[in-house]
Amino acid sequence: MMRRWLPYPRLALAVWLMWFLLAPAPTFGAALTGALVAWGLSFLPVALEHGRRGARRPLLMLRLAGRVAHDIVLANLAVAALLLRPRAKARRAGFVSIPLDLREPNALAVLACIITATPGTIWVSWDPAAGILVIHVLDLVDEAAVVRDIRGRYEAPLLEIFA
Repeated sequence: MMRRWLPYPRLALAVWLMWFLLAPAPTFGAALTGALVAWGLSFLPVALEHGRRGARRPLLMLRLAGRVAHDIVLANLAVAALLLRPRAKARRAGFVSIPLDLREPNALAVLACIITATPGTIWVSWDPAAGILVIHVLDLVDEAAVVRDIRGRYEAPLLEIFA
């Protein structure tokens, strides 16, 4: 019965304490407002639950995190060089459609974070019916290589992690 009215009591308590401690003055109004915010936020994890298993394969997760960090550093350097060097060659930005086998919502959210966090690329749209991801690439040299990289470097490990 309590879980229906307060599904995540520890989360609610943590949010309320943080709210109350960060309030400019410890007043009854601040405590009440914090309690209402905490109560409302305690329902957020319930809305995100979808009955699927969580992530598996922690070593693969670490390897993927290292790969993403490496790719982000390289992309930062590439974008900086692209912006700082004289325009000897014309840049060709473009959209790339990538067919994905990935359908698990949490895995897609991780993929969206990876793509958007990598400088020079951004997640544009996702068609769940067709399984097509559209991204924008700042310096599009080889569309097939972009598809191969996204599918091989990110989608394949995410399929294993969220299997």
